[in-house]
Amino acid sequence: MTLTSAELGAADALIALALAEDLGTAGDRTSLATIPEATTARAAFVARGVGVVAGLPVAERVCRAVSAALSFATVVVDGTPTARGTVLATVSGPLRAVLAAERTTLNFLQRLSGVASLTRKFVEAARGFRAKLLDTRKTTPGWRLLEKYAVRAGGGTNHRVGLFDGILIKDNHLAGLGGDVRRAVEAARHFPGNTGLPVEVEVDTLEQLEAALAVRADIVLLDNMTLDQLRVAVARRDAVAPGVLLEASGGVNLTTVRDIAATGVDRISVGALTHSAPALDIGLDYLS
Repeated sequence: MTLTSAELGAADALIALALAEDLGTAGDRTSLATIPEATTARAAFVARGVGVVAGLPVAERVCRAVSAALSFATVVVDGTPTARGTVLATVSGPLRAVLAAERTTLNFLQRLSGVASLTRKFVEAARGFRAKLLDTRKTTPGWRLLEKYAVRAGGGTNHRVGLFDGILIKDNHLAGLGGDVRRAVEAARHFPGNTGLPVEVEVDTLEQLEAALAVRADIVLLDNMTLDQLRVAVARRDAVAPGVLLEASGGVNLTTVRDIAATGVDRISVGALTHSAPALDIGLDYLS
């Protein structure tokens, strides 16, 4: 996997911030005090448990930002399943620089690998059905592009990046229009700022679904519906508006996602992919 230019820009901004808060203006005082300047070393980034790695290109950029004298070599690629003891990459060069980069590099690897690992669990749980697993905007401020990259590394699909690159009419938009689904969808379609974006509308009742199907919204988000309601929604879509995509959201976890996928929806959005992913345990082991 490769990072897009936007993701690289986000990574570099976060790396600068992270190194500034970790090294300050004085640098790594402990290493400066105890490690002779000429000492070199080689170390490995090693997974301590089962998961999916993500963030290796970011890890390399952290090391380069700390010192151009550091050499970073990947052993696996992002999206690779890990077991305890899997070597992900190595870094070599001045030991002071290796130690200065260690924590920041691990922070990026652990966070992004955690997102990829949780995403893979959801993808595997829903395997065999057509539903794509999508992320949401429930991301860590500043980390959105990297966390969405990690979702892709885990086999998931990205939803819109932000409010600027998609049209999703939610419950509060509808509330401001007196619940008029047709009016909201048609206004979004004819908005001069809509340059061909699909129009998605959130509904939480089957009556609202009928209105969304009648106006042929491109995507209908079925919010917090029961499995029975989802099955009815799919049947109605198939009968009257087969081109409309249905997306389930709300109450999605690793226990429920397979049953939700089995209803026949096309998409399942899961905020937990980014807002509740635990870090994957990764360490740096000194080699020589």
